[in-house]
Amino acid sequence: MANHKSAEKRIRQTERRTEVNRNRISRIRTFVKKVENALVTGDKSAAAEAFKLAQPELMRGVTKGVLHRNTVSRKLSRLSARIKAL
Repeated sequence: MANHKSAEKRIRQTERRTEVNRNRISRIRTFVKKVENALVTGDKSAAAEAFKLAQPELMRGVTKGVLHRNTVSRKLSRLSARIKAL
């Protein structure tokens, strides 16, 4: 356990940030799953609409420091390519 007040505070802060970040990642995964489900069904317009909603969510993950910029770019690029291929 922590021996200093500052270390105890860091533990409290880390717990709060971890919870927020987990929720954010979960939310991002949900949006991506919606796009993938639309792709599986073969509905191009639904996939494009879900992609439009997923894009800002993924980019928000980058600005909040939850995901790396290149990871999100790669995911968006691959999803976009799959939508165009329909």
